[in-house]
Amino acid sequence: MFGYRMSGWRSPGARRTAGITTAVLTLAGALSMAAPAGAASADRRDAGPEAAVAERLAERGRAEIGAAAAHDTTRVNVTRDAGGWAFGTAVLATEPGSERMPMGWLFHAEREGGTWRVALEGEERFAELSRRSPLVKAEEKPLFARLDGRRAKPSEEAGRDGGGAVVYGAGDYRTGMALPTTVGAGTVMTSGPHGWSGSAAPWSSLDFAGGDEVVRAARQGTAYTMCRGWIRVVHDRGYATDYYHLWNNINTNGGWVGAGAFLGHTGTDVTCGGAAYGRHVHFGLIQNGSYIPVAGHNLGKWVIYNGSAAYQGSAMHGSRLVNAGGTLYNYGALGLNQAVVDANGGTYVNKRTGPGTGYAVSGSAADGATVTVSCSANGTAHTGRYGTTSLWNRLSDGTWISDAYVWSGVNGPVSGWC
Repeated sequence: MFGYRMSGWRSPGARRTAGITTAVLTLAGALSMAAPAGAASADRRDAGPEAAVAERLAERGRAEIGAAAAHDTTRVNVTRDAGGWAFGTAVLATEPGSERMPMGWLFHAEREGGTWRVALEGEERFAELSRRSPLVKAEEKPLFARLDGRRAKPSEEAGRDGGGAVVYGAGDYRTGMALPTTVGAGTVMTSGPHGWSGSAAPWSSLDFAGGDEVVRAARQGTAYTMCRGWIRVVHDRGYATDYYHLWNNINTNGGWVGAGAFLGHTGTDVTCGGAAYGRHVHFGLIQNGSYIPVAGHNLGKWVIYNGSAAYQGSAMHGSRLVNAGGTLYNYGALGLNQAVVDANGGTYVNKRTGPGTGYAVSGSAADGATVTVSCSANGTAHTGRYGTTSLWNRLSDGTWISDAYVWSGVNGPVSGWC
Protein backbone atom coordinates (compact mmCIF):
# COMPACT_ATOMS: atom_id res chain seq x y z
CA MET A 1 0.00 0.00 0.00
CA PHE A 2 1.31 3.41 -0.93
CA GLY A 3 1.54 6.28 1.50
CA TYR A 4 3.82 8.30 3.66
CA ARG A 5 4.01 9.09 7.33
CA MET A 6 5.12 12.37 8.69
CA SER A 7 7.26 12.20 11.75
CA GLY A 8 5.76 13.84 14.80
CA TRP A 9 9.23 14.45 16.24
CA ARG A 10 10.22 18.03 16.81
CA SER A 11 13.30 19.30 18.54
CA PRO A 12 13.11 22.40 20.77
CA GLY A 13 12.94 25.49 18.62
CA ALA A 14 12.46 23.38 15.49
CA ARG A 15 11.54 24.75 12.09
CA ARG A 16 12.84 28.27 12.29
CA THR A 17 12.21 29.45 8.76
CA ALA A 18 14.99 31.94 8.43
CA GLY A 19 14.28 32.67 4.82
CA ILE A 20 17.66 34.27 4.26
CA THR A 21 17.31 35.39 0.66
CA THR A 22 20.44 37.39 0.07
CA ALA A 23 21.82 38.16 -3.37
CA VAL A 24 24.94 36.09 -3.80
CA LEU A 25 26.99 39.03 -4.91
CA THR A 26 26.30 40.84 -1.66
CA LEU A 27 28.15 38.02 0.08
CA ALA A 28 31.38 38.86 -1.73
CA GLY A 29 32.91 40.54 1.28
CA ALA A 30 32.07 37.64 3.54
CA LEU A 31 33.29 35.14 0.96
CA SER A 32 36.72 36.73 0.97
CA MET A 33 37.06 35.46 4.54
CA ALA A 34 35.45 32.07 3.89
CA ALA A 35 37.21 28.74 3.78
CA PRO A 36 38.87 27.87 0.44
CA ALA A 37 36.56 26.53 -2.24
CA GLY A 38 35.81 22.86 -1.67
CA ALA A 39 36.41 23.04 2.08
CA ALA A 40 34.15 20.83 4.17
CA SER A 41 32.82 23.59 6.40
CA ALA A 42 32.37 27.33 6.77
CA ASP A 43 32.91 29.33 9.96
CA ARG A 44 30.87 32.35 10.96
CA ARG A 45 30.62 34.14 14.29
CA ASP A 46 26.97 35.02 14.45
CA ALA A 47 23.96 34.64 16.72
CA GLY A 48 22.45 32.05 14.39
CA PRO A 49 23.58 29.58 11.75
CA GLU A 50 21.80 31.14 8.78
CA ALA A 51 24.59 33.49 7.69
CA ALA A 52 27.23 30.77 7.95
CA VAL A 53 25.08 28.39 5.92
CA ALA A 54 24.42 31.06 3.29
CA GLU A 55 28.15 31.71 3.04
CA ARG A 56 28.95 28.03 2.59
CA LEU A 57 26.08 27.66 0.10
CA ALA A 58 27.36 30.50 -2.06
CA GLU A 59 30.85 29.02 -1.98
CA ARG A 60 29.57 25.56 -2.96
CA GLY A 61 27.52 27.10 -5.73
CA ARG A 62 30.55 28.88 -7.14
CA ALA A 63 32.49 25.61 -7.10
CA GLU A 64 29.64 23.78 -8.88
CA ILE A 65 28.62 26.31 -11.52
CA GLY A 66 31.33 28.95 -11.60
CA ALA A 67 30.61 32.63 -11.07
CA ALA A 68 27.15 33.23 -9.64
CA ALA A 69 24.62 35.26 -11.57
CA ALA A 70 23.42 38.54 -10.11
CA HIS A 71 19.91 37.22 -9.57
CA ASP A 72 20.97 34.05 -7.73
CA THR A 73 19.87 34.02 -4.10
CA THR A 74 20.58 31.86 -1.09
CA ARG A 75 17.58 30.46 0.78
CA VAL A 76 18.38 28.90 4.12
CA ASN A 77 15.63 27.14 6.05
CA VAL A 78 16.52 25.93 9.56
CA THR A 79 14.01 23.15 10.15
CA ARG A 80 15.49 21.80 13.41
CA ASP A 81 17.71 23.43 16.03
CA ALA A 82 18.65 22.70 19.63
CA GLY A 83 21.70 22.75 21.87
CA GLY A 84 24.13 24.37 19.47
CA TRP A 85 23.06 22.28 16.51
CA ALA A 86 21.01 23.14 13.42
CA PHE A 87 19.72 21.21 10.43
CA GLY A 88 17.76 22.18 7.35
CA THR A 89 17.81 22.95 3.65
CA ALA A 90 20.04 25.33 1.73
CA VAL A 91 19.01 26.31 -1.80
CA LEU A 92 20.83 28.43 -4.34
CA ALA A 93 17.80 29.75 -6.18
CA THR A 94 17.80 31.10 -9.72
CA GLU A 95 15.41 33.47 -11.40
CA PRO A 96 12.07 31.98 -12.56
CA GLY A 97 12.34 31.47 -16.30
CA SER A 98 16.10 31.00 -16.13
CA GLU A 99 17.62 28.16 -18.12
CA ARG A 100 19.59 27.26 -14.98
CA MET A 101 17.83 25.18 -12.36
CA PRO A 102 18.22 25.85 -8.64
CA MET A 103 20.69 23.77 -6.66
CA GLY A 104 20.18 22.66 -3.10
CA TRP A 105 21.57 20.58 -0.27
CA LEU A 106 20.67 19.46 3.21
CA PHE A 107 22.98 20.93 5.83
CA HIS A 108 24.26 20.38 9.35
CA ALA A 109 25.62 23.20 11.49
CA GLU A 110 27.42 22.87 14.83
CA ARG A 111 28.27 25.78 17.12
CA GLU A 112 31.75 25.55 18.59
CA GLY A 113 33.14 28.36 20.68
CA GLY A 114 30.79 30.92 19.20
CA THR A 115 31.49 29.80 15.62
CA TRP A 116 29.04 27.95 13.41
CA ARG A 117 30.70 25.21 11.38
CA VAL A 118 28.63 24.11 8.40
CA ALA A 119 28.64 21.03 6.19
CA LEU A 120 26.47 20.45 3.15
CA GLU A 121 25.22 17.15 1.83
CA GLY A 122 27.94 15.51 -0.26
CA GLU A 123 30.80 16.72 1.93
CA GLU A 124 32.77 14.38 4.16
CA ARG A 125 32.03 16.47 7.24
CA PHE A 126 28.28 16.09 6.60
CA ALA A 127 28.47 12.37 7.33
CA GLU A 128 30.67 12.98 10.38
CA LEU A 129 28.24 15.52 11.85
CA SER A 130 25.33 13.18 11.10
CA ARG A 131 26.79 10.61 13.47
CA ARG A 132 26.99 13.11 16.34
CA SER A 133 24.05 15.43 15.81
CA PRO A 134 21.15 14.99 18.27
CA LEU A 135 18.84 16.36 15.56
CA VAL A 136 19.29 13.41 13.22
CA LYS A 137 16.57 10.80 13.57
CA ALA A 138 17.32 7.10 13.80
CA GLU A 139 16.06 6.34 10.29
CA GLU A 140 18.16 9.18 8.86
CA LYS A 141 21.50 8.18 10.38
CA PRO A 142 22.35 5.22 8.10
CA LEU A 143 21.21 7.19 5.04
CA PHE A 144 23.19 10.33 5.89
CA ALA A 145 26.32 8.29 6.60
CA ARG A 146 26.67 7.71 2.85
CA LEU A 147 26.24 11.34 1.80
CA ASP A 148 29.93 12.17 2.11
CA GLY A 149 30.78 12.44 -1.58
CA ARG A 150 33.57 9.90 -1.44
CA ARG A 151 31.93 7.37 -3.79
CA ALA A 152 31.05 9.95 -6.42
CA LYS A 153 34.21 9.36 -8.44
CA PRO A 154 35.10 7.48 -11.61
CA SER A 155 35.57 3.74 -11.29
CA GLU A 156 38.25 1.80 -13.10
CA GLU A 157 35.57 0.59 -15.49
CA ALA A 158 34.01 4.01 -16.03
CA GLY A 159 33.07 5.10 -19.51
CA ARG A 160 31.82 8.46 -20.70
CA ASP A 161 28.32 9.72 -21.24
CA GLY A 162 27.08 11.58 -24.29
CA GLY A 163 27.89 14.90 -22.65
CA GLY A 164 31.55 14.01 -22.22
CA ALA A 165 31.30 13.54 -18.46
CA VAL A 166 32.81 10.62 -16.63
CA VAL A 167 30.27 7.89 -15.87
CA TYR A 168 30.20 7.09 -12.17
CA GLY A 169 29.80 3.69 -10.61
CA ALA A 170 31.81 0.63 -9.66
CA GLY A 171 30.22 -1.99 -11.85
CA ASP A 172 26.99 -1.85 -9.84
CA TYR A 173 24.17 0.21 -11.33
CA ARG A 174 21.27 -1.22 -9.33
CA THR A 175 19.03 1.41 -7.79
CA GLY A 176 16.18 -0.67 -6.33
CA MET A 177 13.90 2.07 -7.67
CA ALA A 178 10.75 2.11 -9.74
CA LEU A 179 9.72 4.84 -12.14
CA PRO A 180 8.53 7.94 -10.20
CA THR A 181 4.98 7.27 -11.33
CA THR A 182 2.06 5.01 -10.48
CA VAL A 183 2.84 1.29 -10.65
CA GLY A 184 0.68 -0.46 -13.22
CA ALA A 185 0.21 2.63 -15.36
CA GLY A 186 2.01 4.28 -18.25
CA THR A 187 3.65 7.68 -18.41
CA VAL A 188 5.55 9.52 -21.13
CA MET A 189 9.30 10.03 -20.85
CA THR A 190 9.09 13.42 -22.50
CA SER A 191 12.85 13.98 -22.29
CA GLY A 192 15.70 11.50 -22.13
CA PRO A 193 18.94 11.98 -20.16
CA HIS A 194 20.01 15.59 -19.71
CA GLY A 195 21.63 17.70 -17.03
CA TRP A 196 19.87 18.97 -13.94
CA SER A 197 20.34 22.36 -15.62
CA GLY A 198 19.89 21.80 -19.31
CA SER A 199 22.50 20.13 -21.51
CA ALA A 200 25.44 20.33 -19.12
CA ALA A 201 26.94 17.07 -17.89
CA PRO A 202 26.39 14.94 -15.96
CA TRP A 203 23.16 13.89 -17.65
CA SER A 204 21.44 13.04 -14.40
CA SER A 205 17.86 13.88 -15.19
CA LEU A 206 14.72 12.75 -17.02
CA ASP A 207 11.32 14.36 -17.58
CA PHE A 208 8.01 12.52 -17.17
CA ALA A 209 4.46 13.65 -17.91
CA GLY A 210 1.02 12.29 -18.66
CA GLY A 211 -0.80 9.30 -17.24
CA ASP A 212 -2.51 10.21 -13.98
CA GLU A 213 0.03 13.05 -13.48
CA VAL A 214 0.83 11.73 -9.98
CA VAL A 215 4.49 11.82 -8.92
CA ARG A 216 5.56 9.08 -6.51
CA ALA A 217 8.70 8.19 -4.58
CA ALA A 218 10.88 5.93 -6.71
CA ARG A 219 12.06 4.10 -3.56
CA GLN A 220 11.49 4.37 0.17
CA GLY A 221 13.50 6.88 2.19
CA THR A 222 13.32 10.15 4.08
CA ALA A 223 11.82 13.14 2.25
CA TYR A 224 12.57 16.86 2.44
CA THR A 225 10.81 19.87 0.97
CA MET A 226 13.63 21.86 -0.62
CA CYS A 227 11.16 24.57 -1.59
CA ARG A 228 7.63 24.72 -2.93
CA GLY A 229 7.49 22.40 -5.92
CA TRP A 230 10.70 20.54 -5.07
CA ILE A 231 11.01 17.34 -3.03
CA ARG A 232 14.19 15.37 -2.34
CA VAL A 233 14.07 11.77 -1.10
CA VAL A 234 17.20 10.23 0.44
CA HIS A 235 17.38 6.48 -0.12
CA ASP A 236 19.70 3.70 0.95
CA ARG A 237 22.98 2.78 -0.81
CA GLY A 238 23.90 6.46 -1.07
CA TYR A 239 21.18 7.37 -3.55
CA ALA A 240 18.80 10.31 -3.48
CA THR A 241 16.23 11.50 -6.01
CA ASP A 242 14.92 14.97 -6.83
CA TYR A 243 11.42 15.84 -8.06
CA TYR A 244 10.88 19.41 -9.29
CA HIS A 245 8.06 21.50 -10.85
CA LEU A 246 5.47 19.76 -8.63
CA TRP A 247 2.02 21.06 -7.85
CA ASN A 248 0.36 20.15 -4.55
CA ASN A 249 3.56 18.63 -3.21
CA ILE A 250 3.82 17.30 0.32
CA ASN A 251 5.50 19.39 3.00
CA THR A 252 7.94 17.26 4.95
CA ASN A 253 11.03 17.59 7.12
CA GLY A 254 12.58 14.14 7.04
CA GLY A 255 9.30 12.23 7.06
CA TRP A 256 9.58 8.60 6.03
CA VAL A 257 8.00 7.81 2.65
CA GLY A 258 7.38 4.33 1.32
CA ALA A 259 8.11 3.26 -2.24
CA GLY A 260 5.34 4.71 -4.40
CA ALA A 261 4.33 7.33 -1.84
CA PHE A 262 2.51 10.37 -3.18
CA LEU A 263 4.84 13.37 -3.49
CA GLY A 264 2.75 15.70 -5.62
CA HIS A 265 1.45 16.17 -9.15
CA THR A 266 3.36 17.04 -12.30
CA GLY A 267 3.34 20.78 -12.77
CA THR A 268 5.20 23.87 -13.87
CA ASP A 269 6.23 25.31 -10.50
CA VAL A 270 9.45 27.33 -10.58
CA THR A 271 9.36 28.85 -7.12
CA CYS A 272 13.10 28.32 -6.72
CA GLY A 273 13.89 29.23 -10.32
CA GLY A 274 14.44 27.51 -13.62
CA ALA A 275 11.98 26.97 -16.43
CA ALA A 276 9.19 24.49 -17.13
CA TYR A 277 7.65 24.28 -20.58
CA GLY A 278 4.48 22.30 -19.99
CA ARG A 279 3.60 20.30 -16.89
CA HIS A 280 5.97 17.49 -16.00
CA VAL A 281 8.26 16.28 -13.22
CA HIS A 282 11.95 17.01 -13.57
CA PHE A 283 13.52 13.89 -12.02
CA GLY A 284 17.18 13.84 -10.97
CA LEU A 285 19.44 11.00 -9.77
CA ILE A 286 21.96 11.71 -7.01
CA GLN A 287 24.55 9.49 -5.35
CA ASN A 288 26.53 10.46 -2.28
CA GLY A 289 25.55 14.09 -2.57
CA SER A 290 26.26 14.68 -6.28
CA TYR A 291 24.17 14.37 -9.43
CA ILE A 292 25.34 11.36 -11.44
CA PRO A 293 24.69 10.12 -14.98
CA VAL A 294 21.37 8.27 -15.06
CA ALA A 295 22.36 6.23 -18.13
CA GLY A 296 23.22 2.64 -17.34
CA HIS A 297 21.07 2.70 -14.21
CA ASN A 298 17.62 1.18 -13.96
CA LEU A 299 14.38 2.81 -12.99
CA GLY A 300 12.15 -0.11 -12.23
CA LYS A 301 12.56 -2.66 -14.98
CA TRP A 302 13.72 -0.11 -17.54
CA VAL A 303 17.40 0.59 -18.25
CA ILE A 304 18.18 4.17 -19.29
CA TYR A 305 20.42 5.01 -22.26
CA ASN A 306 21.90 8.27 -23.53
CA GLY A 307 21.14 9.67 -26.95
CA SER A 308 23.53 11.55 -29.21
CA ALA A 309 22.47 14.79 -27.53
CA ALA A 310 20.85 15.90 -24.29
CA TYR A 311 17.09 15.28 -24.02
CA GLN A 312 17.30 12.39 -26.51
CA GLY A 313 18.05 8.85 -25.40
CA SER A 314 15.88 5.88 -24.62
CA ALA A 315 14.80 3.24 -22.12
CA MET A 316 14.93 -0.53 -22.59
CA HIS A 317 12.83 -3.29 -21.02
CA GLY A 318 14.15 -6.66 -22.11
CA SER A 319 14.65 -6.22 -25.86
CA ARG A 320 12.01 -3.50 -26.16
CA LEU A 321 13.45 -0.04 -26.77
CA VAL A 322 11.39 3.13 -26.21
CA ASN A 323 12.82 6.46 -27.31
CA ALA A 324 12.29 9.78 -25.60
CA GLY A 325 8.72 10.87 -26.23
CA GLY A 326 7.40 7.35 -25.82
CA THR A 327 5.36 5.78 -23.04
CA LEU A 328 6.95 3.69 -20.28
CA TYR A 329 4.80 1.24 -18.34
CA ASN A 330 5.65 1.13 -14.65
CA TYR A 331 6.31 -2.53 -13.85
CA GLY A 332 7.41 -1.67 -10.31
CA ALA A 333 10.85 -1.91 -8.73
CA LEU A 334 13.52 -4.42 -9.69
CA GLY A 335 14.82 -6.11 -6.55
CA LEU A 336 18.53 -6.02 -5.83
CA ASN A 337 18.68 -9.80 -6.33
CA GLN A 338 16.60 -9.78 -9.50
CA ALA A 339 17.28 -9.40 -13.22
CA VAL A 340 15.29 -8.73 -16.38
CA VAL A 341 15.54 -11.24 -19.20
CA ASP A 342 16.92 -9.69 -22.40
CA ALA A 343 16.68 -12.19 -25.26
CA ASN A 344 18.68 -9.77 -27.46
CA GLY A 345 15.89 -9.55 -30.03
CA GLY A 346 14.44 -13.00 -29.41
CA THR A 347 11.21 -13.91 -27.67
CA TYR A 348 12.57 -16.15 -24.92
CA VAL A 349 15.72 -17.64 -23.37
CA ASN A 350 16.16 -21.29 -22.44
CA LYS A 351 16.62 -22.23 -18.80
CA ARG A 352 18.85 -25.22 -18.07
CA THR A 353 19.47 -27.70 -15.28
CA GLY A 354 23.08 -26.53 -14.89
CA PRO A 355 25.46 -23.71 -15.88
CA GLY A 356 25.95 -24.48 -19.56
CA THR A 357 24.45 -25.69 -22.81
CA GLY A 358 25.60 -29.22 -22.00
CA TYR A 359 22.80 -29.40 -19.45
CA ALA A 360 19.22 -30.20 -20.32
CA VAL A 361 16.67 -27.52 -21.13
CA SER A 362 14.26 -26.99 -18.23
CA GLY A 363 11.74 -24.46 -19.45
CA SER A 364 12.19 -20.93 -20.74
CA ALA A 365 11.94 -17.30 -19.63
CA ALA A 366 10.18 -14.77 -21.84
CA ASP A 367 11.92 -11.61 -22.99
CA GLY A 368 11.24 -8.92 -20.38
CA ALA A 369 10.45 -11.42 -17.62
CA THR A 370 11.75 -10.82 -14.10
CA VAL A 371 13.87 -13.57 -12.55
CA THR A 372 15.30 -13.88 -9.04
CA VAL A 373 18.96 -14.89 -8.81
CA SER A 374 20.12 -17.14 -5.96
CA CYS A 375 23.82 -17.37 -6.90
CA SER A 376 26.15 -17.60 -9.92
CA ALA A 377 28.79 -19.92 -11.38
CA ASN A 378 30.98 -20.13 -14.48
CA GLY A 379 29.93 -22.29 -17.43
CA THR A 380 29.82 -22.13 -21.21
CA ALA A 381 30.43 -18.71 -22.81
CA HIS A 382 27.68 -16.81 -24.64
CA THR A 383 27.30 -13.42 -26.27
CA GLY A 384 24.36 -11.13 -25.60
CA ARG A 385 23.60 -7.43 -25.74
CA TYR A 386 26.25 -6.58 -23.18
CA GLY A 387 29.08 -8.71 -24.56
CA THR A 388 30.46 -12.20 -24.02
CA THR A 389 30.46 -13.92 -20.64
CA SER A 390 30.80 -17.39 -19.15
CA LEU A 391 28.78 -16.37 -16.08
CA TRP A 392 25.55 -18.27 -15.39
CA ASN A 393 22.89 -17.45 -12.82
CA ARG A 394 21.07 -20.01 -10.71
CA LEU A 395 17.48 -18.87 -10.37
CA SER A 396 15.17 -19.22 -7.38
CA ASP A 397 13.40 -22.17 -9.07
CA GLY A 398 16.69 -24.09 -9.33
CA THR A 399 17.19 -23.60 -13.08
CA TRP A 400 20.08 -21.74 -14.73
CA ILE A 401 20.23 -18.93 -17.28
CA SER A 402 23.24 -17.34 -19.01
CA ASP A 403 24.16 -13.90 -17.70
CA ALA A 404 24.53 -12.82 -21.33
CA TYR A 405 20.73 -12.75 -21.55
CA VAL A 406 19.77 -10.78 -18.45
CA TRP A 407 20.20 -7.25 -17.16
CA SER A 408 21.02 -7.30 -13.46
CA GLY A 409 22.89 -4.01 -13.11
CA VAL A 410 25.93 -5.83 -11.75
CA ASN A 411 29.12 -6.63 -13.60
CA GLY A 412 29.51 -10.00 -11.89
CA PRO A 413 27.51 -12.26 -9.55
CA VAL A 414 24.26 -10.74 -8.30
CA SER A 415 23.98 -12.78 -5.12
CA GLY A 416 27.45 -14.27 -4.72
CA TRP A 417 28.96 -17.47 -6.04
CA CYS A 418 27.26 -20.86 -5.78
